[in-house]
Amino acid sequence: MKPSVSCVFVCHDGDGRILLARRSVRARDEPGTWDCGAGALEFGETFESAVTREVGEEYAAAPLAIRQLGVRNVLRADSHWVAVVFAVLVDPAEVRIAEPHKFDELGWFTPQALPSPLHSQLAETLALFG
Repeated sequence: MKPSVSCVFVCHDGDGRILLARRSVRARDEPGTWDCGAGALEFGETFESAVTREVGEEYAAAPLAIRQLGVRNVLRADSHWVAVVFAVLVDPAEVRIAEPHKFDELGWFTPQALPSPLHSQLAETLALFG
């Protein structure tokens, strides 16, 4: 199995809150957990294009600013992802669930008051968000 590249994004409002989505029962993994967004990099895409596409697909919003935070090597029992992590400024008024088969709730949270349970990979991603 070869590694895949994922663009992981922590959407924020510029005022200290981050956007998290609760994964629905039909989510690919860890249903019921809260997570930031992510999506696979497609052939020929720039990182910024992938993030813009994925934020639109997941949250129906257009990024106002995109900043690369770092890279994580994510090894799981059945997959290996190279996760390029971004901070993405969005307008909270634009955000909605655009993929109801993946998510059943959205919420804005401060890093000090996160919901529970969290996706197993979220803590390491938020450490890069700082």
